[in-house]
Amino acid sequence: MDLSSVYRAEYGRCVATLTRLLGDIGLAEEAVQDAFAVALEKWEVLPPNPGGWIVTTARNRAVDRFRREATREERHVHALLLHQPDDRPEEVGPVRDDQLRLIFTCSHPALSPSARTALTLRLLGGLEVPEIARAYLVPEATISQRIVRAKKKIRDAAIPYRVPGEAELPDRLPPVLTVLYLIFNEGYAASTGPLLRTDLSGEAVRLARALADLMPDEPEVLGLLALLLLTEARRAARVGPSGELVTLAEQDRTLWNGELIAEGHELVRRCLRRDRPGPYQIQAAINAVHTDGPATDWPQVLALYDQLVAHTPTPIVALNRAVALAEVHGPAAALSVVEDLDIPGYHLLPATRADLLARLGRTDEARAAYDEAAALAGNHTERAFLLGRRARLGER
Repeated sequence: MDLSSVYRAEYGRCVATLTRLLGDIGLAEEAVQDAFAVALEKWEVLPPNPGGWIVTTARNRAVDRFRREATREERHVHALLLHQPDDRPEEVGPVRDDQLRLIFTCSHPALSPSARTALTLRLLGGLEVPEIARAYLVPEATISQRIVRAKKKIRDAAIPYRVPGEAELPDRLPPVLTVLYLIFNEGYAASTGPLLRTDLSGEAVRLARALADLMPDEPEVLGLLALLLLTEARRAARVGPSGELVTLAEQDRTLWNGELIAEGHELVRRCLRRDRPGPYQIQAAINAVHTDGPATDWPQVLALYDQLVAHTPTPIVALNRAVALAEVHGPAAALSVVEDLDIPGYHLLPATRADLLARLGRTDEARAAYDEAAALAGNHTERAFLLGRRARLGER
């Protein structure tokens, strides 16, 4: 593991811990960034506990900086706060995990929904602005502005870093679920570099488990956890021996994680018994069908996508439904749907269109669509996959 890998794996945890210690999100992020800069200069080999080293260094540098800049009275107050014994009692409340606590803090109602999610992805997931922009399908400048505005709002409104009360948790839940979903997606299909980022997908699963322990009666929480588990269960089969992308239809199902599949299926059954369907539960049910038996029951998947479109009528859901539609009613029916969709910058739209055109024998149009998709794909593994499909069009 190199420093870059440590940064990706530990950044979110370190910021969350420093926020608890310092009581200021902006100061915590600056301190962690300073600590990584020091690590770049000093580390010849990785210390036994890289994350602990970063937290300690960041805390010390934050204290030194405050001592230089603060008045005598402010130094006295913060000395009392920053030098409490390590065995001081933890804050009492329903959220004990630092990262989960920070997610709830960043989902404060004073922030706009888009700002909440962008800020949390930056602080918790350690995602860079281009990665967040890809998740939102918006320009990078837009994401930068959202993050800056969110930090300013937290400072100007004096939004506290604290544990939400029991009554507040349900209202804070939707943006929290969104953040965990997007963090997992970045780990499952990274914007850049290797296709998979197991640090992010694993952390999203861990936080989803913590959230399910916190709110076991919320069906959408259970649905999200089931969705992540059933998707994570297929990770080992998603790339080939050379790191190439392997589609669902071509995956070796013996490589799937049976324990995660069984756990995910049980969570889906618990959701069905509650009979309060929501988008994450329906997506979990779709993945349960994909992982049930030796082949996918596509008519059942299509029926579930019909429900999902009713709950979440977005172009991306419509595109995913079109994939199932092609399996049930043929590529021509799906193409008529895809042609009406507009998702700027989303490489899977022309990629899906290319596949449908190829299946219909419209090779020249398929080749152009693959070119468009490859140009939009940020991940080199996905780009190589698309170009490989394009190269094989003549074989079809």
